[in-house]
Amino acid sequence: MGQDPITLIILTIGKLYAFIVILRFLLQVAGADYYNPISQAVVKLTAVPLRPLQKILPRLGRLDLAPLLLAWGVKILVPVLVALTHGATFPIVPLLLGAALGLFYSILTIYFWTVIGAVIISWIAPDSYHPAPQMILQLTEPVFRLARKVIPPIGGLDLSPILIFLAIQIVQAQLANMLGYVMSPQLAWLVM
Repeated sequence: MGQDPITLIILTIGKLYAFIVILRFLLQVAGADYYNPISQAVVKLTAVPLRPLQKILPRLGRLDLAPLLLAWGVKILVPVLVALTHGATFPIVPLLLGAALGLFYSILTIYFWTVIGAVIISWIAPDSYHPAPQMILQLTEPVFRLARKVIPPIGGLDLSPILIFLAIQIVQAQLANMLGYVMSPQLAWLVM
């Protein structure tokens, strides 16, 4: 089901757009610089579909939950489009639950890779003024701060990335198990 070009195009565009929408939410949660050029690009790419959702969905303090709802919708739409191209159908309840689990799985995957990026940046260019490293560091700093409360730096060595990696791997394994219960394993990869 994942070998034909139509499926590949749908998956690539759908997962990329879901990534951008999730990134918008995470940048907002982290309080990243709104005027960073990458943040501005993310805002522009997501502004049109988010506008009607933002009018319907109330804000929780400074948190705008509309990007999460849109990302969940994209996670639902991608398997539906793939199924339609193959003449197949999906049971709706497993698809809704699977898309929600896939959304959390994607959030953890984004954090996994941004933490790796932050570690590499701290070795290579810790004081870089380029927008990409700045955004990565702003995105990961709240997570590092939480991890440093559990494992404070020891002699200048920050072990918080190791704790974050372990936590992400454990939670992702559990999410993958739950996805296996909710959806068939052959279809679960569509929402991850």
